[in-house]
Amino acid sequence: MSAPAPVPYDPELVQGLEAFLDLVEIIPLRADTILANRAHFATIIPPMAAQVEGRDVIWEDRVIPGPVGAPDVEITIVRPRHAASAPAPAVLSIHGGGMVLGTRFFGTGELIDLAERHGVVGVAVEYRLAPEHPGPAQAEDCYAALEWMAAHAEELGIDPDRIIASGMSAGGGLSAAVALMSRDRGGPRLAGQLLGCPMLDDRNETVSSRQYDGIGAWDRHNNDTAWTAIAGDDRFSDDLSPYTAPARARDLSDLAPAFIEVGAAETFRDEAVDYALRIWATGGQAELHVWAGAYHGFSGFSPDAEVSRAANDARESWLRRVLSLDG
Repeated sequence: MSAPAPVPYDPELVQGLEAFLDLVEIIPLRADTILANRAHFATIIPPMAAQVEGRDVIWEDRVIPGPVGAPDVEITIVRPRHAASAPAPAVLSIHGGGMVLGTRFFGTGELIDLAERHGVVGVAVEYRLAPEHPGPAQAEDCYAALEWMAAHAEELGIDPDRIIASGMSAGGGLSAAVALMSRDRGGPRLAGQLLGCPMLDDRNETVSSRQYDGIGAWDRHNNDTAWTAIAGDDRFSDDLSPYTAPARARDLSDLAPAFIEVGAAETFRDEAVDYALRIWATGGQAELHVWAGAYHGFSGFSPDAEVSRAANDARESWLRRVLSLDG
């Protein structure tokens, strides 16, 4: 059976998509190229010192306790240079990369912006990668960082009632997993979960995954490679942990309010929409945005497009509401 026709891209986004593809298609992501892709992507993100140059923030690296029986976890803390007298809102930043690539510095640019604009304190977490560390090791590391943030709220100058988990792609999926863990374990209560084009479902069987088979910045083949590395022999099993693949959770009730954004022209569209529908079905709170003609990660690579500006405004509006931000 032939693949369904893909949704066309917004013409304003095509140039940004081409630039994105120039970065990600140099080494196609397959089981035997994961390490080469890691090395390639490590050259793309500027070091933290370069990211903060000229910005009104301070930052530090720390090592904190990891999950029980697991290694310690590296984090980077980003704060406004001039801290407010009142406890600040906080963001646990979880990076993308299919849970097989990337570092915590993929997401620190957003933390720098939030610290400057709103006085937010951010913590970027360096979680273990698959396949060396199968799921849910990634989510466990991120949850350990959340517990540490809540336990050290006074030291960090943050309000423990105004912490969100935030990430794009794999980071979006892991933010969803952290929200599930927090609920299930009676842990720190998140103020929200920001799920950007989230990677939620190991099965990779949706219409949108088939529409973007060999097409786009994160296609069906990349997704298969990553999920096989993450889940191994448990992939497709009904016993797969929801902390590995949050779409496998049987109960999505009583979760922190979710902001879910995704492009209409990308692999993760349908699983993101389904996740929002299932939250609503429990009486939960979810705000869903499906952006017309948008590819995976569009707002970062096509920031001047009208749809990107609309997406950034919608995300900013949600952040203001859930974190009670001023200005």
